[in-house]
Amino acid sequence: MPFSQFVLKVHSRCDLACDHCYVYEHADTSWSRKARAASDEVLERTAGRIGEHARTHRLPAVHVVLHGGEPLLAGPERLRRAAELLRAALPAGCALDLRIHTNGVLLNRRFLELFAEQGIKVGVSLDGDRLANDRHRLFPDGRSSHAKVLAALALLREPEFRHLYAGLLCTIDVANDPVAVYEALVAERPPRIDFLLPHATWDHPPVAPEGAGPTPYADWLLAVHRHWSERGRPVPVRIFDSVHRTLRGRSSLTESLGLDPADLVVVETDGTLEQADSLKTAYDGAPATGFDVFAHSLDEVARHPGMRERQSGLAGLAAQCRACPVVRSCGGGLYAHRYRTGGGFDHPSVYCGDLLKLITTIRDRVSAPVAVPAQQRRPLTAAHLDELADGLGGPDAVAALGRAQLELSRRLVTAVGAAGGSPAWQLLAETDRTAPGALDAVLAHPYTRAWAVRCLGGEQRADLGGLAELAAAAAARGRAEFELVLPVRAGWLHLPTLGRLRLDGRSEAVLRGGPDGLRCGEHTVGWDRAGDHLWQPVRKVALPGWTLALEDTDPQRDSHQWPAADRLADAELLDWTGALREAWELLGRDLPGYAAGIAAGLATVTPLAPGPDGRDVSAAARQAYGAVGIARPTTAPVLALLLAHEFQHVKLGAVLDLYDLYDPADERLYRAPWRPDPRPLEGLLQGTYAHLAVAAYWASRVRAYDGIRGDAATAARRQLATWRAHTADAIETLAGSGSLTPLGERFAAGMRTGLAPALAVPVGAAAERAAREAVAADLAAWQGAAARR
Repeated sequence: MPFSQFVLKVHSRCDLACDHCYVYEHADTSWSRKARAASDEVLERTAGRIGEHARTHRLPAVHVVLHGGEPLLAGPERLRRAAELLRAALPAGCALDLRIHTNGVLLNRRFLELFAEQGIKVGVSLDGDRLANDRHRLFPDGRSSHAKVLAALALLREPEFRHLYAGLLCTIDVANDPVAVYEALVAERPPRIDFLLPHATWDHPPVAPEGAGPTPYADWLLAVHRHWSERGRPVPVRIFDSVHRTLRGRSSLTESLGLDPADLVVVETDGTLEQADSLKTAYDGAPATGFDVFAHSLDEVARHPGMRERQSGLAGLAAQCRACPVVRSCGGGLYAHRYRTGGGFDHPSVYCGDLLKLITTIRDRVSAPVAVPAQQRRPLTAAHLDELADGLGGPDAVAALGRAQLELSRRLVTAVGAAGGSPAWQLLAETDRTAPGALDAVLAHPYTRAWAVRCLGGEQRADLGGLAELAAAAAARGRAEFELVLPVRAGWLHLPTLGRLRLDGRSEAVLRGGPDGLRCGEHTVGWDRAGDHLWQPVRKVALPGWTLALEDTDPQRDSHQWPAADRLADAELLDWTGALREAWELLGRDLPGYAAGIAAGLATVTPLAPGPDGRDVSAAARQAYGAVGIARPTTAPVLALLLAHEFQHVKLGAVLDLYDLYDPADERLYRAPWRPDPRPLEGLLQGTYAHLAVAAYWASRVRAYDGIRGDAATAARRQLATWRAHTADAIETLAGSGSLTPLGERFAAGMRTGLAPALAVPVGAAAERAAREAVAADLAAWQGAAARR
């Protein structure tokens, strides 16, 4: 397995004398034999080796941490040289994630200007308030380092440097008050907090206060976890997020948890290549490999037995660990913490009991039922459900669906924010406090949920750029003052629900907001008024009793089975506006029961690219409540039909999020009369419910042609006869499946009631005969296909 993470020691001494430091205060003494600073030759050879490794394995990115000792002792010019050499050595297409970990006492404006120039993010060590920090982090003469670190953090939070702030690292001392430590860290507004277990082995167990219980470190962390959770998880905490992720079967965010193979190598100041620094706590020389950047490639280092053992996953753990119920979350703990003289690393972690209690308690807290007010547990009344079962659903019922969907979107976005984390999460939380309506407007956007589900479902890596876009859009709506780094996607900076700004040649940009509007560099973003000519707002169509967005800017809108269209030209926008106006008039006149629900719940129409051979295509995405995608048809009546049909899918999807209408264990496939392929039960239910609106639409067309002869009238009668027969057939298939829940049976009965008006419309013998022939032909074709299957 190739390496993708590198720790480059640029200086081997430190200006503090922290008594819990694994470099200077534990078993390994190799630091005293290392060069004080990495030479130009070491930096050049290291960069070359990393570039060679990235090229050989076609790595998309490498992560390098400039470390020590205290890396700032190397000085600005040596750090600049390291950054420039690393960037120059990487092949095209391989990104460099460059960071520095510092105690912060030397961090000043000159360093930060260099880091801004070179794109170096900064992690700072801080153990809490002054009392907590001064237990260990002192100068050699005993002076406190706390004030200097706070001054450095204040500088790091300034707008021009805030984007460099990577987070805080805190080594746990159980003698400190856990909540006080947490609050002191949060007060420094970090984008992330790392709580680190102090390094220890079975030979030198962790310190515990007199009278402490058997799991003092778990107890300490769980006190923080409860406090953190009760306050809405305002900042990501790596150890908690890692437990949450591994309990869901996802990867850990730290090498101290989970079974992910280690892919890290350390380069010392003299060019020697070593295993993880934490091994220095085991015994003198424990991290050594015998390799160096001058004589050995990184592939040779990867074949070192110690490296291979740390990449062996479950098989590399002690038998006791492999039998543990939380092993996939714990992963045996940090490798160094398993050491015991005479047995090496073939032991559980010295923190085994703490890790077991920490993981199982968090698991039980996460899985415990959350107390939800009764009105949220049952957002729909019985009358609402009956209205919806009929195929309709008035404004109150649809609005109740919308409220339930908003709550679900909140939970999903919280899950993404807590798992990944960024300054965007803090901005979202602040906007929720100061302008909750503004945040709700963004969270209710259909493609917010589509984005969150993709992140959580593994279809894409957690897209924290999307979180920043949501936060910025909500803060902008709330007229809040903020500054946030946003991604630039294919040349566009996006603000969901608002629009997008053209920014060619960048991968990210800083957006600033305030009561007077938004600015991005030299651009003024006037999302609700005239602004920069490169700004493309989301355009709204205002119709009598209904305003909807024509969404052609959101990067998440391509969530339907058909591809989304590009930005509409002005002439296309006019065509859409006219077609929607005519379709809305038709719906209001002929299908008023459906129109009322559409006006209450359909907020977005996403233009789709034309279908194959110019066919009319439309879609509703299961995870995008409130939106339908449509390729603009040639006539307004067809557009009306597509709006009614697709919004049925939207409504039923929202109902299925709240109630079980069928047994999900039923894996049988059922005949859908309108399709040649068999469908799972939910697919048949979705199609049947959508075709209630189709039958109602053709019934309205037949009534409109009452007494009129001609091809259009004949076609409408045949369409009605066919679709009502198909829908009635499907309702009976659902009812006879034996897999509907009692509520599902009630829903099927409601669909029968909803279809009755269409069944009562006379169409004439010729249309009935043509419909029977079409249905018989469809059935024969289906039976033939089934026999072949």
